[in-house]
Parts: sequence; structure tokens; C-alpha cells
Amino acid sequence: MSTKTFAAIDVGSFELSMKIFEFNGKNKIREIDCISKKLDLGSDSYARGKIDLKKVEELCETLQEFKNSMESYGVEEYKAYGTSAVRESKNMDILLDHIEKATGIKIDVLSNSEQRFLDYKSVAAKGEEFRKILEGSTAIVDIGGGSIQISLFENDTLVSTQNIRIGVLRVNEILSQASVPTSRYRDMCGEIVMPSLDSYKKLYVKDREIKNLIIIDDYLSPSAVRKAVEKNADPVMTVKEYDRFISDADNKNSTELSKAFGIESTIVPLFIISSQLVKWVASILGAEKIWTPGVRLSDGMAYEYAEKIKMFRGEHDFERDILASAYSMASRYECSRKKCEHLEKIATGLFDSLKNVHGLTKREKLYLRIAAILADVGKYVSLENFGETGYQIVMNSEIIGLSHREREIVANIVRYNVSEYDYNNSRADGDLDSASVIIVAKLAAILRVATGLTGGYIGKIKDFKPVLKGNQFLINADSDMDLTMEKAFFESKAGFFTEVYNITPVLNTKRS
Repeated sequence: MSTKTFAAIDVGSFELSMKIFEFNGKNKIREIDCISKKLDLGSDSYARGKIDLKKVEELCETLQEFKNSMESYGVEEYKAYGTSAVRESKNMDILLDHIEKATGIKIDVLSNSEQRFLDYKSVAAKGEEFRKILEGSTAIVDIGGGSIQISLFENDTLVSTQNIRIGVLRVNEILSQASVPTSRYRDMCGEIVMPSLDSYKKLYVKDREIKNLIIIDDYLSPSAVRKAVEKNADPVMTVKEYDRFISDADNKNSTELSKAFGIESTIVPLFIISSQLVKWVASILGAEKIWTPGVRLSDGMAYEYAEKIKMFRGEHDFERDILASAYSMASRYECSRKKCEHLEKIATGLFDSLKNVHGLTKREKLYLRIAAILADVGKYVSLENFGETGYQIVMNSEIIGLSHREREIVANIVRYNVSEYDYNNSRADGDLDSASVIIVAKLAAILRVATGLTGGYIGKIKDFKPVLKGNQFLINADSDMDLTMEKAFFESKAGFFTEVYNITPVLNTKRS
């Protein structure tokens, strides 16, 4: 298999960076160069809602330099992503159009959940180190410019993920506006972040014990990795060792910090904020160990690209994490786990038996599974109008690994599983294109049939075998109970399926 070269461009809140990777088909990702330039986009975006045009010009100049480097390395493909600073800028569409016309580089903007998922993949690329630390209860603490994401794992399974708007640049902006000197940042950080962290613990952690922290950030983590390499030390520190690490930093002024940790003087305030965020998160969660792998978003971009071209096969099951995030959300809205699993199983079985009809992919199957898990979340707000309230809940929640468009598809499947399908307004609430609307219709039709098979209850149908025969979709259900109500409920749900597929679903029941 031939070698491929790929460039990952990260338009971050405080820095532009590009890593160039090489893939040789041996299930290895090799970084061959890294170029970066400090450019503070976040302060403009978070404070004023717009990125200054002078900085946009500087951004274009740097991207042109990146483009020249890509040409010298013979890069075959690239990906450029903008994160929270670009995402939160009111003039985002204008500046992205300007950048593409000026440089030829197209920047895609990641949603928060997409960005965190790629960061998560960058850690997973560490392989054995990652698997080992996940054996205990673990939190991945992803510290960005605008917010931090805390994802909790138990037994190698994601149990919850939550975004908290106390990122490094946002905290720095608050301290700067209050004219707080850098020497007092350590004292003042706790006052800013602790109210949010206390609320997070009460709502999402409660009595759960978290032993390990994995830290992803652009300021503390690279310095900690360098220190570990210099001392030939274990990259995993105990919390006591970490306390000594930052206590040493506490006793240095900005100039001494810059020299001791190999960081630029402009980074020192951000380094302090990031180190304090880690300290307070570790305290809140009661962590015992901290691992700073020193990875960046670009590492996750390389991981994703290598998977896409089938030149890398990771061992971690990320789809399971996405589904676990959906189950966590369903639990938050008091949905029965057993019922969610039952509906997901039936919907998946129907999808598989229709693969030659619907023409959808494994990714769209994932949308259906998530929608089945979240089908009843709207009942937490309204038993009468739970299709619409379910739509609103999904749209205003975060499912790690899904883009905004994908979350909107799932939200509409949840909505139209219950609400009458509105052909005229199926795109009115969002940005779905025609292809996405068709996906919603096809999957909502399948979920309706699956819901019809449950009759609103679980446990009645022991087994079912769907068979496509001519223009009929025969579903042979086996039960040791009376299914009269299920048949009636099924027939009320089957009409939309016939409209979408021009196939009539028929339920045949058999008493065990």
C-alpha cells in the first residue's frame, strides 16, 4: 500500500497550527512536521462577538505559509477546522468566505461536540496508554479557550459528558477586564470557576468516585510532557506530584515561569489559568492521578482521516461512546433503560432487513439507534405533545460525536415518530438540505413501525422476523401474550411507512 501525506490545520482560539502526517498502511500515524503561530482570535470573539479584520488578514498570511509548506511536502489532502473562537464570531460566514477566496483554503467550523470528539480520538491514538488508564474510573478534561468539556468514563464506557463555559481565554478576559495582575491569577481563578464546578458536581457527578484525569489543553499539557521527558519520568502523575509541579510554578514570576517551562511570555497567564482549572477539577472530582498526553486537535484529525482512508484501525469503539452518551441523556429525562434498549433493538432489526430498500449507510443507522433511545425524552416535559418537546430537548442538548446537522436529523426523527409529518415545514426549524430531509423521513418511518411493534409497552413480543415480500413488509411476531392492542397500535403507525417506501407493513402475530 502506498504512503499518503495529510495536513491537519487547527484554527484555534489563541494559535494557528498545522501538523503534517504520513500513513504507510502499517496501522501507524507518523507526525513529520508541526508549524504553529500565536494569533489571539478568542479575545475578540468572546469579548466583542467579532474577529477583527486585521487579525483575519494575519490569519490569511499564515494560512498561505501553511499552503506553501504543504506543497513542499507533497501533501495530497488536508483538512482545516475552526473551533470556538470562529464558531462564536458573529461575522463567521463573511470571514470564512474571505479566507477561502484569499488563500484557497476552506475552513470547516466544528460544533463543540465534534471538536471534543476529535480531541477524544487524539488521546485514543495513544493506544495502550489510553486503554490502561481507562481501566479505572476516568474523566477526560478537555480545556479549550471558551469552555471545558468533562467526560466521565466507567469500565471503558462513556457515562456522561458536559460542557462548562469557563475556558482559558474566557477566564483570562474576565480577569483582564477586572484589571487583575497576573500575580493574582492563581487566587482569583478559583472564585470564577468554582461556582460552575460545584453545580456540575451536584448535577452530574454526585457520589461517583473518579480516580484518573486525562488532560487535553494547549498550555499546561505540552509543558508537563516536556518536563516528564527531561526527567525521564512517568507521564502519569499523582495529584500530589501535580500539586508540587504547580506549587513550584506558583513561586515563580512571569519571567521565571517562561524560562522554567519553556513557554512564551504571552502564554504565561494562560498557563496559570489552565493549571488552576486542572487543580480545581481534580479537587472537585477527588482524582488520584493525572495524565497529560500532550495531544492536540490535529492528532484527532489525523486519526479520523486515517480511519476514513482505511490506513489505520483503532481498537476503541467510538460508536459505543456516542450511544452511551444518548443513554445518559435518556436517563436524565427519566426514560426507562429497558424500554429504550427494546425499541433500539427492534428499530435496528427493521433497518437491517430493509437495507436494499432504503439505501442508507451505517452512519444513518446510528441516527436511528440514537433516536430510538431518545424517543421518549419529551415526555419529561409534556405527555401530550412529547414529539415537539422531544425535538426541542435533543436540539438543545449535546451528543458527543454528532455535528449540528446530525443532531438536527436525530431531533426530527424523534419529533416525527409522534407528530404528523409536515411536508411543507420539515426544514423550517433548521438548516437541513433535501438529502437530510429524505433521511429524516426514511428513518422516522422505520421508527414509527418499531414503536408500533412495542404497543407502548415492553416484553410482549419475544421475537420477530421481518421479511420483504413484493410490496409488503411482513413482520412475523412471536409472543405468549395477546397482541390485539399491538396490532391496532401498529396499524395506526404504518401509514407513513407506506407513503415513504411504497411498501405496506403487515404484522403477523403468533402465540407461543
